[in-house]
Amino acid sequence: MYRRCISCGQDNLPRNTVGINKKLLGEHIESYYCMDCLAEYLDVTVEDLYDKIEEFKEDGCELFE
Repeated sequence: MYRRCISCGQDNLPRNTVGINKKLLGEHIESYYCMDCLAEYLDVTVEDLYDKIEEFKEDGCELFE
């Protein structure tokens, strides 16, 4: 499914980016941020987001590949 960052307009967001948006902002959201914009929005680093993705993957979350 085609997704675009609502902040910077980056096209075709990857599945893991969409997944971390859903996990941190709510499962039923319809607007997504790219990793850079999400990190800025949440006041964390992009590295923090990637670490969180790995944690969720290890827990078996199916939002991530």
